[in-house]
Amino acid sequence: MSVIPKQFINQAHELTDLRGAIVLPSGSQELARLLCDAQKEKKQLRIKLGIDPTNTDLHLGHTVCLYLLKKFIELGHKPVLIIGGFTAAVGDPSGRNEARPPLTYEEVNENAKTYLNQISKILDLKKIEIINNYDWLSKLSSADMVRLSQLVTVNQLIDKEAFGTRIASGQPLYLHEVLYPMLQGYDSVYVKADIEIGGVDQTYNVLFGRRIQKHFKQKEQLVILLPLLIGLDGTKKMSKTFNNYISLNDLPDDVFGKAMSMPDELIIQYFNLVTDLSAKEIKDFENSLNAGTNPKDVKMALAHKLVSSLYENSVADKAKDDFIKQFKMNEIPDSVSEFLLDKSVKIIDLMYMANMVPSKSEAKRLIEGGGVKLQSSRINNPNFLITESHKNSILQIGKRKFVKIV
Repeated sequence: MSVIPKQFINQAHELTDLRGAIVLPSGSQELARLLCDAQKEKKQLRIKLGIDPTNTDLHLGHTVCLYLLKKFIELGHKPVLIIGGFTAAVGDPSGRNEARPPLTYEEVNENAKTYLNQISKILDLKKIEIINNYDWLSKLSSADMVRLSQLVTVNQLIDKEAFGTRIASGQPLYLHEVLYPMLQGYDSVYVKADIEIGGVDQTYNVLFGRRIQKHFKQKEQLVILLPLLIGLDGTKKMSKTFNNYISLNDLPDDVFGKAMSMPDELIIQYFNLVTDLSAKEIKDFENSLNAGTNPKDVKMALAHKLVSSLYENSVADKAKDDFIKQFKMNEIPDSVSEFLLDKSVKIIDLMYMANMVPSKSEAKRLIEGGGVKLQSSRINNPNFLITESHKNSILQIGKRKFVKIV
């Protein structure tokens, strides 16, 4: 076997080491060889990433894979983004102890539109191939499905952690869920993927793609598995379920403020996984922390970077200024959204109508927890009435959310 030139070994390490990625089946050396062979053959590698549009929002955890795709683009390769128009309706069972609620094709399509808008904040959509697996999976006949299902045994499926756990605990496991890895694997055949990337929770699914490619006599894809981003609570993976996330649709001040609330031990992980800084730049931050720099100062740089990656540098500058005013100088930010009060209303209703909370029950919880103030005075009664006399007052939730009543 020929010696791999150092430049490709360096590229492979740059793609994987910084992010703590796992390359299967044979490690980063195999990735280096793939990169080398692609240049010799003057070929763009096809890097597959599948995303199921199961709701309207993406969060920073989703960008871990997007930033890796960005690195592949810089090296001249071709990301293939598969919008799971068909698989989203089935529902990926990975890491779940219950079946996902079914979605209609119309719901999936609407979600997909918002996904592309959010992904465009990280990737130039003109440089990636975007396709929808509904276009081919919906055309598979029942005979096609039976033939595909012959590639996997029930024993192998039970080995999948999510399936085995549910069976052991007596939870129902539905047939359509069992078919999901097979459908995702067939995607790899359809797009002729050279590499598939995904989170470590996708290990079973992406390796299944290799098995199906082999059956169809295609070269088996390399698999790159990335760590799951820990959420702002510092314990669980980032998820809307755990309310420990930063949404790609969050307002700049919210992104900045949420980033500043994360535990100090997450700072370097976030630099590694959800920014496009170089290894040297991140190492400088790490050395600075080790040398005794106040973590809040380094976290401020991280928060600025996160906002600028989703918006613009000038917007990040303003978010930083707002944060400093709000927290260090105890001032209210310059730009505060307004709520037009045309009649008296309970405070929990106002909080919901002003989009400060996702539900009235959440508003009640925050009030009873002491997290709501009106003109700096804490409100403890969820039925507190906001009247004409409260116009031009500032309603505040926690340390980051403000609404001016007008």
